Amino acid sequence: MLTSASCRRHYNEHSARAVKRQRLNPSPTSSPRWIPHSNLAVGEPSSFAPVGSERFHSRPPNTEVLTEPQNLTSLRVFVKDKLSGQMVDLFEACQQQTSDLDRKEACRARLQVDIQKQFPESRLYLTGSSMSGLGCRSSDADLCLVVTGNVTFSRHYVILTIKIQLIKAKVPILKFKERGSFLEFDLNVNNTVGIRNTFLLRTYAYADVRVRPLILVVKKWARHHQINDASKGTLSSYTLVLMILHYLQTLEQPVLPSFQQTHPECFDPLMDIDEVPDGPKHVRPFTSTNQSSLGELLLGFLRYYATRFSWDKQVISVRQATVLPKTNSKEWRNKFICVEEPFEGNNVARAVHEKIKFDAIKKCFSESYRMLNDRKDLVSILALRAIINEELARR
Repeated sequence: MLTSASCRRHYNEHSARAVKRQRLNPSPTSSPRWIPHSNLAVGEPSSFAPVGSERFHSRPPNTEVLTEPQNLTSLRVFVKDKLSGQMVDLFEACQQQTSDLDRKEACRARLQVDIQKQFPESRLYLTGSSMSGLGCRSSDADLCLVVTGNVTFSRHYVILTIKIQLIKAKVPILKFKERGSFLEFDLNVNNTVGIRNTFLLRTYAYADVRVRPLILVVKKWARHHQINDASKGTLSSYTLVLMILHYLQTLEQPVLPSFQQTHPECFDPLMDIDEVPDGPKHVRPFTSTNQSSLGELLLGFLRYYATRFSWDKQVISVRQATVLPKTNSKEWRNKFICVEEPFEGNNVARAVHEKIKFDAIKKCFSESYRMLNDRKDLVSILALRAIINEELARR
């Protein structure tokens, strides 16, 4: 349960101690945006093709801090029942700590220096849940390498890493571990939309104090039920987060708005990539009239996708804070789950391409909703103590 001692603590990933981000010094120069060839392989030359035009600058990123506070003491008003208390316990045990983020940032900075020896004009961004505030202690760190020109990925220059593995996907991923620790990284090249959606999700994460605990619990639930692995044909964490945000946007009393609608200038998809981290600083605070407890929101999330959402007719759109009709366009045709990427408009749930996996996901929502509705106990849908113990072991 949420104790008065824990309520007094500040879990503040916007504080000077907790959050560091990469920001580029402005430069008047500009150059084309480049994307990696799909056949990128470790140790082999990889070609990069220019696509469109997006300015980015050659100076390495500086580290700055965000100072907007968010105090989880305000969670107390939303802990009205046993289930809500269990969710807060899980969140407090599992959420990413300041020390975790500091270690990821330190490794990013060291890699940046090393990579720039081969690619002087490159920049390395920490992205994903580590920067959005939605990570936990066991989360991998996502990196985006922004680079121009022809690139050869070879093992020799990344001297700080071990167990390097290339995942050939639509966006190739280089997986590796920090030498001497359990910290894992996923690195992509020039997938700059990942930088954009990191700071969009960060804005949602800190818009309401219930968002981060709810998302962490749902991700742990999905992982427990083996429906949170896009490489195995189920839901990516990014897809799950968008599904949660959509639910919170579409309640009778919304917990969240669409920030892309209320502040389009802050999340302009054409904004220079080095200006993206500054966009959320201009978003005005949003205060929801919804007073549902954490437990009520979790149960409502499961109910929504178990009984109300029309998988075969609707597309989830966080960008518009609504559902869109499922059209016969290539992006949505014959897709089991349709979740719109907020910037590019493509389907981020395309990994779910087998009916057996889709049916398993729907069954998981239905059975978990039934059990949680009956028992109002988080233990009924996930291994609460085992998950907490595993996360605490990392401290």
